[in-house]
Amino acid sequence: MRRVALLGSTGSIGESTLRVVERHPERFAVTALAARSSVDRLREQAQRHRPQTVVLAEEGRGEPGWGRGADAMAALCERSDVDVVVNAVVGFAGLEPTLRTLRAGKRLALANKESLVAGGDLVMRALAEGRGQLVPIDSEHSAILQCLSGYDPQDVARLVLTASGGPFRGRTASSLRDVTPAEALRHPTWSMGAKITIDSATLANKALEVIEAHFLYGIDFGRIGVVVHPQSIVHSFVEFRDGSVLAQLGYPTMELPILIALSHPERVADAELRTFDPVRMSPLTFEEVDHQAFPLFGLGVRAGEAGGAAPAVYNAANEVAVAAFLSERISFPEMAQIVEETLAGVGSRSVSDPEGLSAVDGEARRIAEERIEARTRVGGARR
Repeated sequence: MRRVALLGSTGSIGESTLRVVERHPERFAVTALAARSSVDRLREQAQRHRPQTVVLAEEGRGEPGWGRGADAMAALCERSDVDVVVNAVVGFAGLEPTLRTLRAGKRLALANKESLVAGGDLVMRALAEGRGQLVPIDSEHSAILQCLSGYDPQDVARLVLTASGGPFRGRTASSLRDVTPAEALRHPTWSMGAKITIDSATLANKALEVIEAHFLYGIDFGRIGVVVHPQSIVHSFVEFRDGSVLAQLGYPTMELPILIALSHPERVADAELRTFDPVRMSPLTFEEVDHQAFPLFGLGVRAGEAGGAAPAVYNAANEVAVAAFLSERISFPEMAQIVEETLAGVGSRSVSDPEGLSAVDGEARRIAEERIEARTRVGGARR
C-alpha cells in the first residue's frame, strides 16, 4: 500500500489522481490533501477520501483542524505517513514542495513542470542528496521513461516530444491577433486547467517540456526535438544511436501517466482506461512546429539553452502573461512580447540557491507586470 499526499487536489491532475486512487484501493490510499483554493471542492474530497491531513494553502474559510498556508502544504512532503507526493500545484509555487519531497527521500510524482524549468539544477541536486525518486506525470515524459526502461541514457541519440498543436494549429501569426481566451481554452484533444491549456495554445508548454527533458534525462538541447502530432496518440519518441526508434502510444488521458507514476516500475491493470485501437485511431500525422505563429516555443527553448536564471525568468514572465491574457488585459501575440521583453530586462545571471531563484522570479514578475501595464495605458490590450 502506497500512501499518497496529493498537492493541488482540486485541479485537473488532482481530480484525475483521485479517480485513479479510487479504482485501486488495495494499492493506494490518500493520507493528505492540499489545495491552494476551491474550498468547497476540497471539503467534498476530504469527506470522500478521509485523509489524515487537509491543508488549504491560500486564504479562505475551511474546516476546523485544517492546516493553512504554503508552508503547511510543503510540510506534508516530509510526513512519515506519506510514501508518494503527487505535486500537481500550478506554477512556481510548486518548487518548494518538490525540493522538500526529494530531500526527504520520497517518491515525487511530478506534474508541476515549473519546478524543473525554473529550478532544474536545484531539483536534481535535491534528488541526488535525498536519494528519492522523481517520476514524471507529463504524458511526454512518462512516454520517454517507458521507452528508456532497460537502456543506458548514453545509447540515446535523440528525444522527440510530440505536441498536439493546440486549438490554433495551422493558423498564421496575423490571424491570431484577435483570438479570445475562450477560443484559446478550447483544446482539441486534452482536458486541462486554464494555465496549461493556454500554454498549449501558445506552445509555451512544449518549450517547458523540452527544458524538463533536458534535466530529467541528461540530454543536451541539441538532441531534443519537437513535432506537432494533432491526434495526441504518440506521446514521444526515443531514437537510439543504432537508428532504432521506440515510441509510446495510447489514447490521450492523464490517468495513465498518473497510474504509472504511482505504481512504477510495476504495471497495474486498469479496466477503466481506454485501450489503443490502431485502426480507429488512424491516420497518425506529424508536422513541423510553426515558429513564426508560436514564438513562445523558441523563446523558451533558447532560455533553456542559456541556462542560469533564464528558464526561471521565462517561466515567471509566461505565468504573468497568461494571467493577463485570460483577464483580457493583453492580446494573444502580446504574451510572447511580454516574455521576450522580460528576458531582456532581467538579463543573464547564475542562480545557486532557492532564495536567489525566488528573487529572480519576483523580479521577472515585476518587470512583466510593468510591461503589461504600459501596454494597457496605451490601449495595447485586446478590446
